[in-house]
Amino acid sequence: MNNINRRSVSLLLIVFVSILFLGGCATKVTRMDVDEEKDLSGAWNDTDSRLVSEEMIDDMLQRPWVNEHQMANGQRPTVIVGEVRNLSHEHININTFIADIERAMINSGRIDFVASSLDRQEIREERKDQDLHAREDTRKAMGQELGADFMLKGQINTIIDQASKDQVRYYQVDLTLISMRDNRKVWLGQKKIKKFVKRSKLRY
Repeated sequence: MNNINRRSVSLLLIVFVSILFLGGCATKVTRMDVDEEKDLSGAWNDTDSRLVSEEMIDDMLQRPWVNEHQMANGQRPTVIVGEVRNLSHEHININTFIADIERAMINSGRIDFVASSLDRQEIREERKDQDLHAREDTRKAMGQELGADFMLKGQINTIIDQASKDQVRYYQVDLTLISMRDNRKVWLGQKKIKKFVKRSKLRY
């Protein structure tokens, strides 16, 4: 075999190996059902956020304060979500967790729910704009907002216990429902999650 043929064969082999290598390194994306549970790292994820919010709000709405308020006032209680603090060691998207809490409360049909302070500010600006630019029969008057009877506040904490490649992640979510009238705590909720993460000793 002459030099030209050898070079051609070598070049073909290089191209073939390169194709195999690139094919093996190609990114593969598989669509998942949004409710499918997939825990890759052991960190707080969308499943934790959804399950914790649903379980805690379900417990909150089963407690006596709901019926007590209805009997005393003749109407459903109105709730607003205040600050939920992330005191854990990791980044947790608090806005997503709050959205899950809000959805669980609204979908329950047992309480009324009012917008946060940030949302209210935007709505108030729109009302001011309507006073100047909207037809009189379509304007929404100021001073007609529904005041909250209770505020829901909370925090997320973690404890990490690690030995070598093994790790136990402990999450504790505490929520408190406080009466706006007299600062009484009418409900205390707590949800705990514990995960055992065993990592491979092989490095890739």
